[in-house]
Amino acid sequence: MFIQEDLASFKVSLREVCGAGEPLNPEIIDQVKSAWGLTIRDGYGQTETTALAGNSPGQKVKIGSMGRPLPGYRVQVTDSDGHAAKEGEVTLLLGTERPAGLMQGYQGDDGKLIGTDGEIYRSGDVVFTDDEGYLTFVGRTDDVFKSSDYRISPFELESVLLEHDAVAEAAVVPSPDPIRLAVPKAYVLLVSGVERSPETA
Repeated sequence: MFIQEDLASFKVSLREVCGAGEPLNPEIIDQVKSAWGLTIRDGYGQTETTALAGNSPGQKVKIGSMGRPLPGYRVQVTDSDGHAAKEGEVTLLLGTERPAGLMQGYQGDDGKLIGTDGEIYRSGDVVFTDDEGYLTFVGRTDDVFKSSDYRISPFELESVLLEHDAVAEAAVVPSPDPIRLAVPKAYVLLVSGVERSPETA
């Protein structure tokens, strides 16, 4: 919602801008750069981990990427079988490699801690890693869905929809399909003053 405002009219005195919480769409990064002349340094972390990847000062920012692993974290990208992969789930080694910023675990009904008691910590987040080690968010392990055997990330489709001038918010979900298993279905909120039309219906 903030990006819908006239950012250039805000008086700011900033040297760096970083993003946290949700991955940023390229449209948001472009709007901030246009208004303030600053590139948002996006990052990644969880409540359970603190920040474990980021576009830290001194390295180039790849738009759409959440950066590279930060000091103190040995990030592994693994497929569903636990093997290293270019696209897969963000995992952290435990045991002697356990990062100091990782939670001790979730407390179960019996009082014991669970969730970080194996060999690895599974984040539940799927990323793509490039040849330089930059990570790009794809979706949650329970968000990504298949359509005609293609893996579809709602986040990527939502990012494209948000590039349209008439779109304020977008959410993409899988809709059952008898032939393709599922097809993407988008829910779109138009910006104030834009009337629904055949193009936006």
